[in-house]
Amino acid sequence: MSIRFPLQSDRIRLRPFRAGDRDAVHEVYGDPEVMRYVAYGKPATAAEAAEMVAGYIRHQEEHGYAFWAVEDAATGAVIGDAGFEAREAGAEFGYTLARAWWGRGLATEAGRLCVAAAFGELGLPRLTGVVDPANPASSRVLEKLGFAFSRELEAYGRPHREYLLRAPSGEAAPDRR
Repeated sequence: MSIRFPLQSDRIRLRPFRAGDRDAVHEVYGDPEVMRYVAYGKPATAAEAAEMVAGYIRHQEEHGYAFWAVEDAATGAVIGDAGFEAREAGAEFGYTLARAWWGRGLATEAGRLCVAAAFGELGLPRLTGVVDPANPASSRVLEKLGFAFSRELEAYGRPHREYLLRAPSGEAAPDRR
């Protein structure tokens, strides 16, 4: 179970995080507006962002997948993350992009790369995603990727909506462009 990196589209690249990404990650995760719907809804300190990067690196080593750095293909700048975290219910898909990159379809683009890797090289049977109900834009991203609403639940200490996407049976992952 390994992926050949980078995962790439015309506009972005996904690759495993490196320790040197700490400052770029803090620029994204330290923005209260970016983080208001992510996980616990609070911006990260520089130390917390560094620990998240270290955790993503460990998760990649342990599981063969993690949240990966999203780079602008033109400049190589880290503009966010997209990928998966191992959960009891299966791999949980998520993404976070710096505010300057919102509204360009990049979350969906990163999601397509992730879904293709999940059901292709990784061979995962299903993906989940959780969204704060006050964030309809993220619900739309998941729906564009083929996720379907599953249930209401509590996650990260607050109400969320869970979405589910199952691997296609007996065929390659569909191209959801």
